[in-house]
Amino acid sequence: MKYILLTFIFLVFLFSCKKETPKKEIKKVANTEITHSETPVPNDSVIEKKDIKKQASLEELNDTVFIKLKDYSDDFVYDLKYATNDNFLKTVVYDCPECYLRVSAARAIIKANKEFMSKGYKIKFFDCYRPHDVQKKMWKIMPNRIYVADPAVGSIHNKGGAVDMTLVTLKGDEVDMGTHFDYFGREAHHAYRGFNDSILKNRLLLKETMEKHGFGSITSEWWHYNHKGTLGTSIANFRWDCE
Repeated sequence: MKYILLTFIFLVFLFSCKKETPKKEIKKVANTEITHSETPVPNDSVIEKKDIKKQASLEELNDTVFIKLKDYSDDFVYDLKYATNDNFLKTVVYDCPECYLRVSAARAIIKANKEFMSKGYKIKFFDCYRPHDVQKKMWKIMPNRIYVADPAVGSIHNKGGAVDMTLVTLKGDEVDMGTHFDYFGREAHHAYRGFNDSILKNRLLLKETMEKHGFGSITSEWWHYNHKGTLGTSIANFRWDCE
């Protein structure tokens, strides 16, 4: 009887241990999965200089993160039209004017601006990164793929890789490009030759310099340039904080 009782106790203990082991393993796996899901590394991280160690430079940052261009250069001029009523929408769609770009595009535009400055000019921005929701508003007003990217596909502006821009002299005087920004007509096309030599020369300087630094143009807008290094990145829809 004594041996039977000992055998029974041993079997109960053994069975209990076997039941407990799977519970511990399940708990361990669950904790690993939770930890992993809580610390993803998103492609569309919004990085500002205050969030980076002081020694950080554009060369140390991942190509795909966003930065505020003002944090990395004081050499640009800004007239961000969609933070005003002076645009084809005739309404303010940005809470405040800021120029955000992907790091790869920011590196390239800073180098391009240095070349312009060596020739007596600076870049003046009309638009940079554009939230996808704003793209949808534009499409409702102007559903024409020649002038506005279909939000179903998205604009390179939505990826932080496109800029709308012109040139100003080092004194701040805007260079004559023949039409104003967001002019929807053939006179804004690169192929248009109805302007005087001075205007055509200004457009050519802008185009050739931007292309030299990795940007591509589109046929219908002399002011628009896409950075080729951002074409494969994802569309973003974040809104920046106003200071």
